[in-house]
Amino acid sequence: MPKNKSHSGMTKRVKVTGSGKLLHERANRRHYAEWKPSSMMRRLAGTKEFAKNDVNRIKRLLGR
Repeated sequence: MPKNKSHSGMTKRVKVTGSGKLLHERANRRHYAEWKPSSMMRRLAGTKEFAKNDVNRIKRLLGR
């Protein structure tokens, strides 16, 4: 039986921590930042864990 391939698009969007948590960046920070409130940009900064409901699906896409 052949090996499963990981989803290349998902590997670019997800970081796996040493303890196995899945992190992602938030949306809406890429462009048109001039008219977005700075409070919104601060809120969207950094990384966030995936919702518990999504973790199994994402792990399957990553081949884990």
